[in-house]
Amino acid sequence: MVKYYTQDEIAVHNHADDCWVIINENVYNITELIREHRGPLAVPLVEAGGTSISHWFNSKTGDLKKYIDPVRNIEVPYTPEGRFIHVPPSDPEDMIEAVPLPWWKDSRYIVGRVSKKTMKIKVTNMLTRSEHIIKVCKEETLNDIKERYYEYNLNSSSYTWKILNDGKFVTLKSELTLEENGIRDESEDFIKLGVDEEAFLPNLLIYYNDDLHEA
Repeated sequence: MVKYYTQDEIAVHNHADDCWVIINENVYNITELIREHRGPLAVPLVEAGGTSISHWFNSKTGDLKKYIDPVRNIEVPYTPEGRFIHVPPSDPEDMIEAVPLPWWKDSRYIVGRVSKKTMKIKVTNMLTRSEHIIKVCKEETLNDIKERYYEYNLNSSSYTWKILNDGKFVTLKSELTLEENGIRDESEDFIKLGVDEEAFLPNLLIYYNDDLHEA
């Protein structure tokens, strides 16, 4: 099961002791890599922590980009922020042992994918009448959203999740995304109209399973 992250969630992992980067939509946790390679080669990665470095890599092959050095007329690695961990020196005379599997090709460092589109939803607890607005990834299933809601309610899996649709309460399917459950993201339409999107968020109603008679 692929885990999706918002840009905001990735952005906080931006220092040497907690460093994530994005490469072609994959999210890499390179904290341990940096811990094992403290020094100048770690600096470009730490400085890029919490952001995308996809422009350093070929989007089709996943390999580090290369270019022709105009002075020496040789092909060298493209490292706009300086050489980093597992990148060979640009001078062929500086021979070092090649790394058989550079970290950006090593799936062990991949912790998930960055969401292509996020949306805000309102979750209303029909038992306590509390409301929370949370940002979710559109690729996430309702089960994933329930995990996000743990921040507010550790028993969120013990609730039945519903939506009011055309005057009827419809039970949402946990294995489907919001869109697959018939919930559209209309935020862009409201923004074009100059309307506050948070005034018309999809409102997910959660009912405690011992209290379903209220639905």
